[in-house]
Amino acid sequence: MEHVLGFVALAAGLIIGLGAVGACIGIGIMGSKYLEAAARQPELMNELQTKMFLLAGLIDAAFLIGVGIAMMFAFANPFVLK
Repeated sequence: MEHVLGFVALAAGLIIGLGAVGACIGIGIMGSKYLEAAARQPELMNELQTKMFLLAGLIDAAFLIGVGIAMMFAFANPFVLK
């Protein structure tokens, strides 16, 4: 039983850690592409900025959903038999 809880803790850590890495890489790539596009066409900077912040929110939301799922498995795991 305790080895199952250890695997659940490991899985929750991996979900959170890999989700954070993916979100950071995604926001970094998106930010660099925004700067490139704004440098090429400065007149579109306001429209691009709006889209960039919308996408940043969606990327963060996907990460936070993963955190929520990991917390559910950590605190109310449906797979552990009692």
